[in-house]
Amino acid sequence: RYDAGRDGFIDLMELKLMMEKLGAPQTHLGLKNMIKEVDEDFDSKLSFREFLLIFRKAAAGELQEDSGLHVLARLSEIDVSTEGVKGAKSFFEAKVQAINVSSRFEEEIKAEQEERKKQAEEMKQRKAAFKELQSTFK
Repeated sequence: RYDAGRDGFIDLMELKLMMEKLGAPQTHLGLKNMIKEVDEDFDSKLSFREFLLIFRKAAAGELQEDSGLHVLARLSEIDVSTEGVKGAKSFFEAKVQAINVSSRFEEEIKAEQEERKKQAEEMKQRKAAFKELQSTFK
């Protein structure tokens, strides 16, 4: 849901959206610091492994109480040490499924907008064809 680019990573803007949806918006600098804290490969985005690292650090007490990562770990409520990677994966897949269900409304709106664009384009083409036909009678 939050991987808008569908590249398998959460970048800065996707993290911003995720934190806003979770009800814990962060500043631009705060988001950068969140990524920096667990970004093992220094690509300025979070892989699935780096995302799980947030929960490992939270379980180990390595996150500051006021950090965005601590808030994220608390809001997501998963214990990677007991759930393991497979448990975490199924947890996040279930979360994604729940979010997808709630986003059907958004999808309907997008489909409606696409239909309107298509209709407007068809209307424009019909007008152009009419004007062309009209010009042959002048």
